[in-house]
Amino acid sequence: MLFEEFGLTAQIVRAVTDEGYTTPTPIQEAAIPVVLEGRDVLGCAQTGTGKSAAFALPILHRLTAGGNPPKGSGRRIRVLVLSPTRELALQIGESFETYGAHTGLRTLCIYGGVNQNRQTKALQHGVDILVATPGRLLDLINQGFVRLTQVGTLVLDEADRMLDMGFMPDIRRIVKLLPEERQTLLFSATMPTAIEALAHDILTNPEEIKLTPEKPATELVTQSVHMVQQSKKTSLLIHLLRNPEVARAIVFTRTKHAADRICRQLKK
Repeated sequence: MLFEEFGLTAQIVRAVTDEGYTTPTPIQEAAIPVVLEGRDVLGCAQTGTGKSAAFALPILHRLTAGGNPPKGSGRRIRVLVLSPTRELALQIGESFETYGAHTGLRTLCIYGGVNQNRQTKALQHGVDILVATPGRLLDLINQGFVRLTQVGTLVLDEADRMLDMGFMPDIRRIVKLLPEERQTLLFSATMPTAIEALAHDILTNPEEIKLTPEKPATELVTQSVHMVQQSKKTSLLIHLLRNPEVARAIVFTRTKHAADRICRQLKK
């Protein structure tokens, strides 16, 4: 199947093509038609499966299919995406901006740990799609900077992580502020009892989409330990990365300084 077969608007298909994609991943192929129909979704899929595009593409289509969005401060938040962390929120926001590059829609990410002034100014200029961590969103709601009365689509991404981080009470408070008539999409890598209970409370006749990997990740990973002196760590790392079987790699370090240093050394 090709992306153009979903019936997405020309602007969105163009953005997908710009990114070099032609065929959807399994979660995208399963979820996009359901979201386009306006139905609720309960999706169980691992991180890295193309989940963000699975909801971003059809949401962008539904926002733009009816014509041009309002301009400037006349925009109202019509899509709310809740994410457990700043990093994931930024990743989701980037997906909306990338695939919505030709639509004229405006996306904003809000999260804690930074000064809120830039976020509140952006809100005052008008936003169509808001991606947020629950804590910062509630803070700005309580200060009167955010109103959710026009939200037509709610997305909860990585709901099990939000549960683990203690956000469930915040999520339920936020949901109470949304219109009852809305589309709700809930995605989670696992389905513990608390997530099933939340899904029961906030979803209406959802389409259940469950994609499990053919093999658990632990079966696909070969683990090894190398005892090496501090002064020889970088040389060993370079030796390992030069293995022809290593097409892609992630290197974890203890500190930001170490990450910067290793990055400079690898670039040489």
